[in-house]
Amino acid sequence: MGPEEHRPPDGRVHRRSGDGWVDCSCGDEHWGLNGAAGLLVWRREAGRVRVVLQHRALWSHHGGTWGLPGGALGDGEFAVDGAVREAVEEAGVVPGALRVRADRTLAHPQWSYTTVLAEAVEPFTPRVSDAESLGVAWVDLAEITALPLLPAFGAALPELTAMARRLVLVVDAANVVGSRPDGWWSDRAGATARLRDHLVGLAAAGLPATVLGLPGARWYPEVVLVTEGAARGVPPADGVRVVDAPGGGDDAVVAAVAGLTGDPGTVVAVATADRELADRVRRAGAVAVVGPRLVRH
Repeated sequence: MGPEEHRPPDGRVHRRSGDGWVDCSCGDEHWGLNGAAGLLVWRREAGRVRVVLQHRALWSHHGGTWGLPGGALGDGEFAVDGAVREAVEEAGVVPGALRVRADRTLAHPQWSYTTVLAEAVEPFTPRVSDAESLGVAWVDLAEITALPLLPAFGAALPELTAMARRLVLVVDAANVVGSRPDGWWSDRAGATARLRDHLVGLAAAGLPATVLGLPGARWYPEVVLVTEGAARGVPPADGVRVVDAPGGGDDAVVAAVAGLTGDPGTVVAVATADRELADRVRRAGAVAVVGPRLVRH
């Protein structure tokens, strides 16, 4: 576990591969041989944002401060999986009530810490579920700075606050399908279904924040696929909602963007190579326009 002052009095602690201290050339020691991850769970209600915070046990590193449930990653464990696991173990978070939205990585020379942001899409009550927490609670984001915060969490808070939103990617199906000469002209519906299936994987893998002009490392979008003409009628799939344009596809894309940007908890990006449409969706509030190659490489 590390130095004696970081050991729980009764020895109750989850032990696994990856537990241990890293002597980093930055001059500090960090917990987690494979790096570490934590989970920031957020929800919006009545125009305010609340997040789940952990009051850290006194025996722990920076004990008595407030921060995120998290810990060392196991061998071969992905940061998203590790962050959710730690939040279940330490804060009674319910995985089925979450939708992962984004992540952010703090990189040191020999160590890294990934904060995974997830929206609570169903109600649940967090609880103290192991010896690493004095308390766990929903806290109003506007009131967090009144608490004694874990220093690294406090430093990251401005960026994390800006990331407590969902990303919706609106895809101009006709334009993206037409960007690849794979015979789509003879079977538009089939080509659109293949694009939809590819977008299911894209939603799970996420998009780099840099291409979206957003903070953090990756964002995991909900996808709206706008179809037109012979491609209408393609059914939805996991993480991909399909909208059949009643007329021109461009107008339906703009309408989809306009219908989403009024929500302060949502940011919208559009996938298209159509310059005129790109200008229209930016005016409608889209934060980014990405080309077909990014969503169909």
